[in-house]
Amino acid sequence: MACVLSVRAINYSEVNKASNPSKFDKKNRRPNSATFTRGRGTLNPAHRTQKLNVDVSPHRAVSAVRLMRIELGGAFADLLNEHGKGSGDNEMGYVERTLGFRTRALDDRDLRLVTDIVGGTIRWRRYLDHLILSLCHDEKTFTRMEPLLLQILRIGFYEIIKLEMPPYAVVDENVRLAKVSLRPGAGNMVNGILRKLLVLKEDNSLPLPRLEGDDRSQARALATLYSHPVWMVRRWTKYLGVEDAIKLMTWNNTDPSFSLRANSGNGFTRADLVTRLQTLKVPHEISPFLDDFVRIRTGMQIVMQAGLLKEGLCSVQDESAGLVVSIVDPQPGESIVDCCAAPGGKTLFMAARLSGQGSVSAIDINKGRLRILREAAKLQKVDNVVTTVHADLRTFADHNQVKSDKVLLDAPCSGLGVLSKRADLRWNRRWEDMEQLKELQDGLLDAASRLVKPGGVLVYSTCSIDPGENEERVAAFLLRHPEFCVDPVDSYVPNDFVTEHGFYSSNPVKHSIDGAFAARLVRSL
Repeated sequence: MACVLSVRAINYSEVNKASNPSKFDKKNRRPNSATFTRGRGTLNPAHRTQKLNVDVSPHRAVSAVRLMRIELGGAFADLLNEHGKGSGDNEMGYVERTLGFRTRALDDRDLRLVTDIVGGTIRWRRYLDHLILSLCHDEKTFTRMEPLLLQILRIGFYEIIKLEMPPYAVVDENVRLAKVSLRPGAGNMVNGILRKLLVLKEDNSLPLPRLEGDDRSQARALATLYSHPVWMVRRWTKYLGVEDAIKLMTWNNTDPSFSLRANSGNGFTRADLVTRLQTLKVPHEISPFLDDFVRIRTGMQIVMQAGLLKEGLCSVQDESAGLVVSIVDPQPGESIVDCCAAPGGKTLFMAARLSGQGSVSAIDINKGRLRILREAAKLQKVDNVVTTVHADLRTFADHNQVKSDKVLLDAPCSGLGVLSKRADLRWNRRWEDMEQLKELQDGLLDAASRLVKPGGVLVYSTCSIDPGENEERVAAFLLRHPEFCVDPVDSYVPNDFVTEHGFYSSNPVKHSIDGAFAARLVRSL
């Protein structure tokens, strides 16, 4: 299972009250375009017949609509599909249904710009909103701003401040988008605010908060300057200290890098993958931690368009997840259970490590995601050792009598270790969610332990860097289950990842991979 569990819809009320999540088509899980504007922001009826507008920047129109869809829970920032051709046609369809017109088609450069602008605007949303609010006439102007207008301003601010695009082009094209999609007055407002921003930027006098006052005041300032929720900042400064918390937030705000795993089940080695990347002229570097992995910072679209993923030759998988599989240490002939398996990255890697001998039972509550996992197993030629089980782990463990050699519980978690890749995740989390997650993790750990045979191994992992979801959960589990003990992971991963208690912990800033945690526990005979 992707170890991130979405507990709540986006909650950004402390900075942005412009969107109304209640105006949402829950059945179809996508925003109703009629709710994107309100009051004086209703769409121009003429747009209903105006199908093509070549004057409007396509990447800005798509970015604005996609940002609204993301904020209302109906989309994510990644535009690329499994074929690598991008979902430009789909996105332009959303533009037409929302704004009433189409622009010219998105080319590869537009797709890259959409990815950069959407991801960056989401990451820096709190920072951008602070500046927009500061340049509005009053707070009411900001809080009552229609969603489309707000997204256009966010895009303009991001392009000027973070991307440093030519100012005249940013102002001109965002003004045009506002005028065509909303009304002339909206364009005038965008023009005035963006020009104010240019003056302040030129004078190096952006209205940013100062780090002063008590801890709460400083946390609020840091939350704005580095664009994270206040509760995260306070938690990290408590556990990490201010300096390391700033380093972590800086990492979270950088463009993510990705790792590719060569699928050995297809007889495709890392050397083969490197050769293909060289042919495609995709910059890459060898993973220093795992034999099957290669890192790339740019060129993912090229990899996808070349069919490497579609053909099952390689998979996108972070090294932090690969190291968890190293801790499980699958051996040919073993029986393994992956408790919350879908979409199946760790399942498939463990299956490849079995070399055709043994079994991996992939349990998940989501039937649709298990179907995708089965298709991927077939594509990667490991379906002969993978079996899927559609069930709630807690119910399954109560009725299952078969015990396994090794059990992996990649538990649903906050995902605080993957905020660089999951741009929207920071705004989906609240402090209260952490307590709910801890209860769920404890229940799943208890259930997973019942599937382990005497002398067998239970691996608990998360993609979180929070001690409350990691070390504290293991300590609580060991108190409830004295039949288990910690097996230090130093025999399975480099020492740089081993904590003083024998657990695995990857640090995004230190290791340049996602943050993750794992504990290897052995059941007594």
